[in-house]
Amino acid sequence: MTHWVEGARPRTLPAAVAPVLAGTGAAIWADALIWWKALLALGVSLALQVGVNYANDYSDGIRGTDDDRVGPLRLVGSGLASPGAVKAAALGFLALGGLFGLALAATTSWWLLVVGVAALGAAWTYTGGRRPYGYRALGEVSVFLFFGLVAVLGTTYVQAERLTWPSFAAAVGIGALACAILVANNLRDIPTDVVSGKRTLAVLLGDARSRGFFTGLVLVAALALVVTAVLTTPWALLGLAGLPLAFRATVTVLSGAAGPQLIPALRDVGLAELLYAVGLLVGLLSGATS
Repeated sequence: MTHWVEGARPRTLPAAVAPVLAGTGAAIWADALIWWKALLALGVSLALQVGVNYANDYSDGIRGTDDDRVGPLRLVGSGLASPGAVKAAALGFLALGGLFGLALAATTSWWLLVVGVAALGAAWTYTGGRRPYGYRALGEVSVFLFFGLVAVLGTTYVQAERLTWPSFAAAVGIGALACAILVANNLRDIPTDVVSGKRTLAVLLGDARSRGFFTGLVLVAALALVVTAVLTTPWALLGLAGLPLAFRATVTVLSGAAGPQLIPALRDVGLAELLYAVGLLVGLLSGATS
């Protein structure tokens, strides 16, 4: 059981929790908090994150991409679990996320089913299917879209039933940090991805430009937080609590760290995104009630 927990990559879960916190903060600012819908949105996000992690493990494993990989445990690549079992786990979690999403659509608007189907399709085809877009340098686009814009704006919408400018600004910041996690991950894996034929954005950009891109994403997140504060309340700047860790990760990335040396940067930017979202939630709540 321990290896299944590790295979779910729990260190990636802050990227699933953060957008729900930020989107709920925007809903609170709009005086539209519905706590049970926020919990359902959290269930969707967590289930899809675990599902996509298992799906990536399965798809990369059967392609041989994970045969010589640095980083978290791969169940299929390491031989600790059969491809069929990992595929079943992936589909199970994706189905669970779909059920949570169905409940939100039924109590909000049925057109949200279209968004849900798109999210499920994106989760599976990231590394699965005949033409996985994660092998064609589109991973960061998907992460920004689904773990930034869709997750934050969707969380706000199911509660407020409208979108707000603060939720857009928060979505950009959260999406930028989520992308930074993937950039650091793919930067670490450039050598093995080149060998396996996996053309991530980091492979296309190369080492130096990938490090610059990571830095730019952190700066975008900082700017988005300032914009959110201008649109709402100075209390929103409590989200700055996450930026010291993000900047520490940036120092690590810009220092030329490679391979396992980038793992601390992955940890730092993941925690930074979570603290960013917690600070934003608390700040918007404080501003709304003061």
